[in-house]
Amino acid sequence: MPRPTDRSLWRIFGYLGVKPRPVLAALLLGVGGSLSALGLAALSAWLITRAWQMPPILYLSVAITAVRALGISRGVFRYLERLATHDLALRAMSSARSRVFIALAAGRPSYSVRLGRGDLLTRTGADIDDVGNALIRGAIPIGIAVVTDIAAIVIMAVVSVPAAIVLAGALLVSGVAAPVLAARGASDVVESGARARAELAESVTLALWHADELAVARRRPQVLTAVAESERAARTAADRGMRLQSLGSAAMPLAVGVSLIAACVIGIGLAGDPTLTPMTLGVLILLPLSAFESTAPLTEAGLQLERSGQAASRVLTLIDDAGSTGLAAKDVDDFANADDVAVDDRPTTLTCRDLWWGWSASAGDALNLVVEPGERVAVVGRSGVGKTALLLTLAGLLNPRGGSVTVDGRGEVASSTCYFADDAHIFSTSVAENLRVACGDATDGEIVAALASVGLAGWVDGLPEGVDTVLSGGAAALSGGQRRRLLLARALLHRAPVVLLDEPTEHLDPVDADAVLRDIFSRDGSLFDSGRSVVVVTHQLPNGHGADRIIELAESGSVRVVE
Repeated sequence: MPRPTDRSLWRIFGYLGVKPRPVLAALLLGVGGSLSALGLAALSAWLITRAWQMPPILYLSVAITAVRALGISRGVFRYLERLATHDLALRAMSSARSRVFIALAAGRPSYSVRLGRGDLLTRTGADIDDVGNALIRGAIPIGIAVVTDIAAIVIMAVVSVPAAIVLAGALLVSGVAAPVLAARGASDVVESGARARAELAESVTLALWHADELAVARRRPQVLTAVAESERAARTAADRGMRLQSLGSAAMPLAVGVSLIAACVIGIGLAGDPTLTPMTLGVLILLPLSAFESTAPLTEAGLQLERSGQAASRVLTLIDDAGSTGLAAKDVDDFANADDVAVDDRPTTLTCRDLWWGWSASAGDALNLVVEPGERVAVVGRSGVGKTALLLTLAGLLNPRGGSVTVDGRGEVASSTCYFADDAHIFSTSVAENLRVACGDATDGEIVAALASVGLAGWVDGLPEGVDTVLSGGAAALSGGQRRRLLLARALLHRAPVVLLDEPTEHLDPVDADAVLRDIFSRDGSLFDSGRSVVVVTHQLPNGHGADRIIELAESGSVRVVE
């Protein structure tokens, strides 16, 4: 009966986009290399024993040439097989990653925003790699071993049926029993190793992406300690996996020894047989050595299939929990080519009725709020009181825990709102393309105007290619203040009538931050025109800010709206 991990592995293959032809080509090249090695062993055994009889050299010329040809073809086939399998795996993993991201995009936004960066990185990184390795280190080596071992048994049966039976039994032990037992025994080890890698990725990303904040809060030593502990756990899990792999691999030399001893015993028993020649005896003894070469990778193949099966289960859980169960792998390309949510740029009223929000259930006050077209609203409070969660709820990215959020009486708010996170991604592409993320049809003139509005005109003028300059390294090419202003320019270009800004002035000096906030709250059109509503999360409001209302959130859960 197939296990859940096995079913997951078969299902995830659809996301790899693997075609039969390249798989068959890689398999045939691998079989060619293994059969060349097998033929080389058999022919070398015959040549060694025949040369011992010292016949005329011309009697051996064909065999000598064939040995050279098989030796060369063995290396050529194996090299081509490595190229084919790695190309196949890399293309499959690239396809799987793009399809998984598309499936997440097709799912519930409220699920995607909950994903930790480290967890998402592990699922789309190491786990997808393990799924791709199911081909290169699992399925293809198994297929090569099956064909090669059958050929070895047939050749051995021509020499001696009892020797063929012993060889078949030894191959079953080293090529089937040992890998299966190793994979089954390693199930818990593989799971704990994957969990340790996920924890390590989460702690490393926290230490790297929030280094400045951790230094200010004096929490960097604790985070680095957590990184070291996660690394130690991942290393321990990897070592346990290698011990199991070593035990499984030990079955191979044991099976080789048993097969060779049996061949020698059978050869001795056939000593009086007139059909037994020295060449036959050489083939009888040396052929198993080459036959077992194809079973040597199978213990690792069994462990890899176990790792791949568990990785496939985790990736599919990611997709299914996002609500993309109905999106089959064959549908993701159609989804990728579909248009984004249509933006309704007409002025609209955003209404919150008895709204409860947050990442988990908690006590507190409900929010009742009506944001008319053109109004400016500020959300203030200490870190951790739910300011970002409130914006995500207003944008429709996080489901309300109670009450409702509507625009002009409609429950669907995505077409009328746009949320701009404080840590939004900067892509390693041109300045213009980084802004077209928010508005795909924005002209160069609109982009230049938006950059000038947020105070980046001088910076753009100093770039070698203006707005077409590529930001190599993404956010690394910008200072903290430039990054914030660039993200604010995205918001200016977006067509949605309700703009939700999360900490838009972080990393700006106090004077510039106050000036930018006043421009955001102003209704004179210096940034946002008078028909667009703006809700801003900030830690501190400047004097004369110009906001129409202030929503004050407290750690106790109380909500106060100040007119």
